[in-house]
Amino acid sequence: MTQHNNRLTTSWGAPVGDNQNSMTAGMRGPTLIQDVHLLEKLAHFNRERVPERVVHAKGAGAHGYFEVTNDLTNYTKAAFLSKVGKRTPMFIRFSTVAGENGSADTVRDPRGFAVKFYTEEGNYDLVGNNTPIFFIRDAIKFPDFIHTQKRHPQTHLKNPTAVWDFWSHSPESLHQVTYLMGDRGIPATYRHMNGYGSHTFKWVNAHGEAVWVKYHFKTEQGVQNLSEEIAARIAGENPDYHTEDLFNAIENGEFPAWTLYVQIMPLEDANTYRFDPFDVTKTWSHKDYPLIEVGRMVLDRNPENYFAEVEQATFSPGTLVPGIDVSPDKMLQGRLFAYSDAARYRVGANHQSLPINRPHHEVKNYQRDGQMRHDSNGGGSVYYEPNSFGGPTESPEHKQAPFPVYGMADSVAYDHDDHYTQAGDLYRLMSADERTRLVQTIVNSMKPVTSDEIKLRQIRHFYKADAEYGTRIAQGLGLPVPQEVKSSE
Repeated sequence: MTQHNNRLTTSWGAPVGDNQNSMTAGMRGPTLIQDVHLLEKLAHFNRERVPERVVHAKGAGAHGYFEVTNDLTNYTKAAFLSKVGKRTPMFIRFSTVAGENGSADTVRDPRGFAVKFYTEEGNYDLVGNNTPIFFIRDAIKFPDFIHTQKRHPQTHLKNPTAVWDFWSHSPESLHQVTYLMGDRGIPATYRHMNGYGSHTFKWVNAHGEAVWVKYHFKTEQGVQNLSEEIAARIAGENPDYHTEDLFNAIENGEFPAWTLYVQIMPLEDANTYRFDPFDVTKTWSHKDYPLIEVGRMVLDRNPENYFAEVEQATFSPGTLVPGIDVSPDKMLQGRLFAYSDAARYRVGANHQSLPINRPHHEVKNYQRDGQMRHDSNGGGSVYYEPNSFGGPTESPEHKQAPFPVYGMADSVAYDHDDHYTQAGDLYRLMSADERTRLVQTIVNSMKPVTSDEIKLRQIRHFYKADAEYGTRIAQGLGLPVPQEVKSSE
């Protein structure tokens, strides 16, 4: 007999009499529409997959904590950073960027590094990558850039011609391309890579004084990478290699950890620094702005359910707490809208109320209704403001810090266009062996490009960054170094 404490039920809680046979009109008759259990199962099955993320579709996640190891209250009033030794629960999602949900973990691609801190003042999302820079610096170019990373609409195949065509027309991408095509383009595991906030953010202290900051998570496991050959072999043998490695490490008590550092820049330096500090295709020199330790992140608990915790986790760089503001970074400004909007489309208007996304304290606002509202929906409390019934009110002391703006409203580019110095510096920083691998990786990637014009345009960028860099790639592709570049240098 079926034990009543373990009986199968419908989604509305009624006992299921038969879960193996549909209700039909006789043994060979048609299935009856009155078999509501069958209809419910099929309808739910059709909806079991939420739309995958447009980018960062393939990923893995884990729970852990962040512990403050250095007093930085002179720079920020963020409560979770208020004293040494303070621990804050957090969740992280690692991911690849361009591939679909079933793609291999070990492809050459940036890795997403998205951290959600469950602070006492609300959630704080730090949504970065394993690279300190990015391909573009204005969000208006992002849809076009991602189109080049996806499949051709006719052939449904990856299109290297589109990839290099876009990059050759977007010289600001050169720094990130050099980074991606180098040894760090394929991390050995999620545990053996650094993470970065990438963008510039603003910290504000209790006195209203502000500074610009950049975040750096340094892996305590050491940076390790995969060669192109080993990565390709693993992709065929175990496409979920990174996902499996992270889960098994935590399950076996080998808790991965990262030390968080920040670079701090005085506000006034933004007007005089030799690179625009808000341009996400550029870095700040560590000599100019040294790393300052903040704390330590440890991952010590695997998700209980992948879909509920990893797939439904949503992140946005606009999920901020008092003491942390944004900067005029054009790419960041676009992401403030795009990430939350993607979550509303993919998971629903109430995505922030799901357990994995919900703050660890009570939420009080006037938002009501919407798909998948699964709590009390505010009950009978007042649902508008201003009101006379004691509804929640704002906290003026937590307004974002004011900053001056000026200029004509117009579509304008950054006024700094040196796309070559830092890319060249990165190339020259590499060892001879690293340079050889970088050049070969780029040559192999560019060979399928169908247009020599695109190849030559890109070679000009490499040459402007470093003459040896461009010459070696041109030679690898069997193309001449453009004479106009030689004569102009």
